Amino acid sequence: MAVQNGKRKQPSLAQLRAFAAVAEHLHFRDAAAAIGMSQPALSGAVSALEEALGVTLVERTTRKVLLSPAGERIAVRARAVLDEVGALMEDAEAVRAPFTGALRLGVIPTVAPYLLPTVLRLVHDRYPELDLQVHEEQTSSLIEGLGAGRLDLLLLAVPLGVPGVTELPLFDEDFLLVTPLDHWLGGREGIPREALRELNLLLLDEGHCLRDQALDICREAGRDDVDVTTTAAGLSTLVQLVAGGLGCTLLPRTALRVETARSTQLLTGSFAEPAPTRRIALAMRGGAARATEYEELAAALREALEPLPVRVLGAES
Repeated sequence: MAVQNGKRKQPSLAQLRAFAAVAEHLHFRDAAAAIGMSQPALSGAVSALEEALGVTLVERTTRKVLLSPAGERIAVRARAVLDEVGALMEDAEAVRAPFTGALRLGVIPTVAPYLLPTVLRLVHDRYPELDLQVHEEQTSSLIEGLGAGRLDLLLLAVPLGVPGVTELPLFDEDFLLVTPLDHWLGGREGIPREALRELNLLLLDEGHCLRDQALDICREAGRDDVDVTTTAAGLSTLVQLVAGGLGCTLLPRTALRVETARSTQLLTGSFAEPAPTRRIALAMRGGAARATEYEELAAALREALEPLPVRVLGAES
């Protein structure tokens, strides 16, 4: 056991990195190649880590490498330490040079196709040194990714009601009613919400926040027993089901032009005021090191979104 001045020697990051690679690949040669280290150096680093910790981490056989029970536990800790060190380096880089390096943006599927062109154009023109990495996932997965540090910033419908997450509101947009050509509400303006009580409403699959929002709108209209027999994984399929005469659906206004352009068998109706709406925002971890950047990005996005059919919000909305 390695002891210096009565205290156990602390593991080095190089030792943790070497062991994490072995734990991932379960092969010394592959692990060494993955992190650009010679095999003898990697083996020595793992042995030094075992000595520093006073436990056996790896069981070496002639054919393969196995993790000991202690190694299984330490591998999780080692990866967490390395992830935190990586995040520290990214934060330090961001402080030195704002809007540079990687920004991992999570976006929900009912926003991505309609807002990403504006977001990408803005980043390309105003923040050319920013490495924007986009991840399209459902809300629950995005929130998990933000909390775990896998994602830096989210673009999604709010409110989330998640402790430790700060929302930066961007805009509100109305929902519209999309119907087949021969529907009695097709193309009408000022549709009362109560009309939703009588409609065969088509919704997205479980897990989409837009499904939950549509159900909330139905409940507000006095309809609690929405019997959903047909669902779709995305808005494009949902709209085509409407065009085929299977029912009606609710569509956010930003999606209207893209989704209804694919069919001539659709009509769009608008609701009486106050129309059902959804709010779209950026969301970040409370106290994020790059909070000032994210707030500036939100302000720039609000400006860029002005041409869209939405009601852009102020920072305090």
